[in-house]
Amino acid sequence: MRRKSVIGSLQGRVALVTGASQGIGRACAMELARMGATVALCARNEAKLGEVAEEINNRSAGGSSGRASVVAEAEGEIEGAAAICGGAASAGAGLDAAEARIEAAASLDPTHDDKAVVNGPPGSDGSAGMNGAPGLLPGQAHVFALDVGSEESIKACVKAVIAKLGRVEILVNNAGITRDILAMRMKRADWDAVIETNLTGAFLMTQAVMSSMLKARWGRVVNITSVVGETGQAGQANYAASKAGLIGLTKSLARELGSRGITVNAVAPGYIETAMTSVLTEEQKAAMTGQIPLGRVGTDRDIAAAVGFLASEEAGYITGHVLDVNGGMYMG
Repeated sequence: MRRKSVIGSLQGRVALVTGASQGIGRACAMELARMGATVALCARNEAKLGEVAEEINNRSAGGSSGRASVVAEAEGEIEGAAAICGGAASAGAGLDAAEARIEAAASLDPTHDDKAVVNGPPGSDGSAGMNGAPGLLPGQAHVFALDVGSEESIKACVKAVIAKLGRVEILVNNAGITRDILAMRMKRADWDAVIETNLTGAFLMTQAVMSSMLKARWGRVVNITSVVGETGQAGQANYAASKAGLIGLTKSLARELGSRGITVNAVAPGYIETAMTSVLTEEQKAAMTGQIPLGRVGTDRDIAAAVGFLASEEAGYITGHVLDVNGGMYMG
């Protein structure tokens, strides 16, 4: 009996992640690469993208031999324990011990990144387990410049990705901005910038990769929306409207593209500790945490895990869905 990962491999798939230079986008790119996908890292800051790509590619190329040998040995112990006859209890103990060794091996990561926005539990930055899942070969990462607020940049980016990687099968629309201010004081430019980046940009990105997915008759589009798109938020009329619009876009595209084997879903994060939320005061953070039944803020790794699932084969019968990842902060 060989231990299998819960979510299947994305080996051979090509994913494109917008806003991949930091925070949630970075974590999503790390997770998709861990699952075996080749990842196109797209954002305006090419220097930061280069750092993410280097981290992914270094882990893909090396650093796994020690863990691989432990995993292989432990998997052999699992098979041996399962084959023991006349001693189910001792076999179970052997299985438990071997499983523990696999988990310990997966947590060994000499290249642990201490610069991540979130320093949560092990693996919260997407680093642990890059090479640790038995049977999965980590994917490579490539850097592409992208400004989702520019239609020309979007077209040029997707063209470059397809020219280099051949296709795009998984799209994560993550890039977004905020321009928070009360509606009565909001300037038209603040409204337009947020809608253009968060909503129009996601639409144009999806439109640009659509032909590649239609040709393959397989695709995954995952839009990163927000809990405020479902609940509203004072001082964020532009941001909430953009994220609510993204939910409507998700459901509409799911109906249009479902017959071609393309799923379109959204992940709605709640209060996630990222650079975007780091500007909040401690009092504001405490107040928001008090509204979360699970009693903690989320991490970018929590969102990445949801994205990884929706991108997988196992999520092939899920489309038009909004997956709330908010610790119970909102239960719609």
